[in-house]
Amino acid sequence: MLRHLLPWLALVAGHIAAAAPQPALSTLAERSGFAETGRYAEVGELCHGFARAHPRKVRCTEFGRTPQGRPMWAVVASQSGALTPEAARRAGLPVTLIQGGIHAGEIEGKDAGFLALREQLARPGALKAQVLVFVPVFNADGHERFSAWNRPNQRGPERMGWRVTAQNLNLNRDYMKADAPEMQAMLGLVRTWDPLVAVDLHTTDGAQFEHDVAVMVEPVHAGDAALREAGRAWRDGVIDALAGQGALPLAFYPSFVEMDNPASGFKETLPTPRFSHGYFMLRNRLGMLVETHSWRPYAHRVRLTRQAVDAVLDQVVRHGGDWLRAAHAADARPPAELPLTWRTTDEARDIDFRGYAYTRSPSEVSGASMTRYDETRPEVWRVPLRDHIVPDLVRAAPRAGYLVPAEHAAWVGEKLAQHGVRFERLAAPRPGLAVQAFRATAVKRDAATTEGRQRMALAGAWAGETRDLPAGSLFVPIAQPLAALAMQLLEPDAPDSLAAWGRFAPAFEAKEYMEPYVAERVAREQLAASPALREAFAARLRDDPAFAADARARLDFFYRRSPSWDERLNLYPVLRVDARP
Repeated sequence: MLRHLLPWLALVAGHIAAAAPQPALSTLAERSGFAETGRYAEVGELCHGFARAHPRKVRCTEFGRTPQGRPMWAVVASQSGALTPEAARRAGLPVTLIQGGIHAGEIEGKDAGFLALREQLARPGALKAQVLVFVPVFNADGHERFSAWNRPNQRGPERMGWRVTAQNLNLNRDYMKADAPEMQAMLGLVRTWDPLVAVDLHTTDGAQFEHDVAVMVEPVHAGDAALREAGRAWRDGVIDALAGQGALPLAFYPSFVEMDNPASGFKETLPTPRFSHGYFMLRNRLGMLVETHSWRPYAHRVRLTRQAVDAVLDQVVRHGGDWLRAAHAADARPPAELPLTWRTTDEARDIDFRGYAYTRSPSEVSGASMTRYDETRPEVWRVPLRDHIVPDLVRAAPRAGYLVPAEHAAWVGEKLAQHGVRFERLAAPRPGLAVQAFRATAVKRDAATTEGRQRMALAGAWAGETRDLPAGSLFVPIAQPLAALAMQLLEPDAPDSLAAWGRFAPAFEAKEYMEPYVAERVAREQLAASPALREAFAARLRDDPAFAADARARLDFFYRRSPSWDERLNLYPVLRVDARP
């Protein structure tokens, strides 16, 4: 019933809003009573409009171009007068990065951000003690794929943008691999400004319940110990501020353990660095994900997002100096070891969760159980929450760093430079270098592509070897502020490493082979020469039926033991070193 009334309510609100005088630098969202959101042209107009209205407090900057040629706008604002990265560093001011529209259908961040900016500039306060870098719409091309049907499980605005870019890439899966030109531009903005805190504004999908916003921060479960304290303080401060204004905030993403089954409860996980708040943790900075609830009306979501932005700025005023010192201290102590993956244990606790009465019954359409909610009957669910997150795969850092051989130096160097990871080029060859090499014992390729790439899962171990390195190879020292980011990029079994995204795939493909009639001769020669090999082959035939039934595998048993075997097959090209080369 409520959903049927929404268009009428929005129309009434629009008439009321149109009749009231509008402030300068207002958005279409405000003028329509939050029934609509503006097109991307409005972002550029407001960006330059704020700069003209506040020439000593605001700058409008273009930090990139989309594949369809749209400018990517950032609004830089501070009442301190520090409107460049250099001025911010000289003044010791923390930088707050707030981005909206990474998923351009989830667009309240744009409208709420401009509203918050106008109100902050109208009074002395938060913007004196920090620099705000506001990106209203990260995914500008996706924003202009405008339709009323882009978000079927979302209440308003009337039309909105699309989730992914014009190249069909999801920017909030792209922070590490950085395939999208938009992400490469964003990483350039991050390198330039080095924000202390980064806030990513979203709208949930999912079920219907009363809670209207979720605030997730890292480092909290992982990352530098001192920054975890800062992350918890930041998250709790924002949540308390929202709750104090009547919101029903959560500190975890409200996605059911079992799809469409409220009784299954919730499970917290640690975001991998393909996501924004998982990424900034690796830079020793604070990342926040704000998710308003899609089933709340657009006006409600914009109000909540504006309140979240205000709370973020207020927390940085209160604690930004201390957090900035903690971040710089973390930069100076590269980790001796790093958890590459984390897992949520089965340990659970029951929580009260504000939902609605619901029924579950078989669907004649899908054949599965279907949940139906009654929004006229709020109720408290008692459900389990699994929120105990522990390290899973922990890896010691290399004592000196990583080596990238010359044949991969160009593209790996470009990727490292996009993130700001420091590296050097070897001017001379290094023959017979003592290194650690990773040889994969198992290679699993996903059946389907993800974000246009075939992901790979590698199992194996690092072990000592001696290898020749040509001139032009890269040395990536571990003694640098972005050591954790370098490890997550270069450890082959890290979840969002270059290897995991398939960038080194040819190293795990056999390129040479032995004809069966040749392999047959080689096998007979090896069997005749080695009683131990005869015994090992007989045992394998006896104990491994799949092997015994596979003619190719039986011949490969001997091929692998011949000098013709490619010793580089399944050798991960990146090496580790204990001493500077």
